[in-house]
Amino acid sequence: MEEDKKEEIEIVKVTEELIKAKTYEVRGYKVMLDFDLAKIYGYSTKAFNQQVKNNSERFASDFAFKLTKEEVNNLRSKNLTSSWGGSRYLPNAFTEQGIYMLMTILKGDLAVKQSIDLVRTFKKMKDYILENRELIGQRKLLQLSMETTNNRIEISKINSDDDEKWLMYNAKFSSADEVYASIYRQAKVSIYVVDNYIGLRTLVHLKNSQSGVSIILFSDNVGNNKLHNIEFTDFCKEYPNVKISMQKTGGIFHDRFIVLDYGISKYAPVIATLLKNPTLILPR
Repeated sequence: MEEDKKEEIEIVKVTEELIKAKTYEVRGYKVMLDFDLAKIYGYSTKAFNQQVKNNSERFASDFAFKLTKEEVNNLRSKNLTSSWGGSRYLPNAFTEQGIYMLMTILKGDLAVKQSIDLVRTFKKMKDYILENRELIGQRKLLQLSMETTNNRIEISKINSDDDEKWLMYNAKFSSADEVYASIYRQAKVSIYVVDNYIGLRTLVHLKNSQSGVSIILFSDNVGNNKLHNIEFTDFCKEYPNVKISMQKTGGIFHDRFIVLDYGISKYAPVIATLLKNPTLILPR
């Protein structure tokens, strides 16, 4: 009994190697299985699946599904699942989106820690994809980049120390992502953003702008998460109604400015200066 208890609270280190080793292909999806995820999160498999059952409305068929007996036998025959032992139950499989959804329902200090480590690991895997983008089709790259960024924004609220920033906006605290999306939706004619530290997350915010609004990003594109040309190009293909161009700040302006509907703003002289700067060329 004591041994079982110890196994349940054993902390599993989340690494890229672990994720790859515990990922299987079923029905055309890359999935992780309930007993592996339960172990990562410090739950017994039974308690883990009960949490999923209690929140079943959150798990669409492309988020999670139960394996058939044939699928289980197929995985066993490939020696991918030696840890199953003699279990006869049909496990639940979770796609990437399902794993992100798990992060919003599993509670406790260990679950939060493991969720953060999973987010960071997926981020590293996304960075690897970018560094090796010549090996991957552009459409697949955009899909992976956008899904990873969108999902990180959605689940970043699980811990305020993990990239998520909070702002006082309209007399209440809101996540920075919600604030930016709300601000950009207000523009009727133009949005000018001055920010040297742009990234794919910036584009995800700007896709909330109204159709037809002209957007210019003024940036020298520095920092660890700089935007790459392939991300920007494919974003524009995916969201043709979002009209974005980019120009340099020239090292003069560093703080973040957001100017909506330029011409009636007190920041008009700042923007007038920036508009004379050359086009920003993104790294490949």
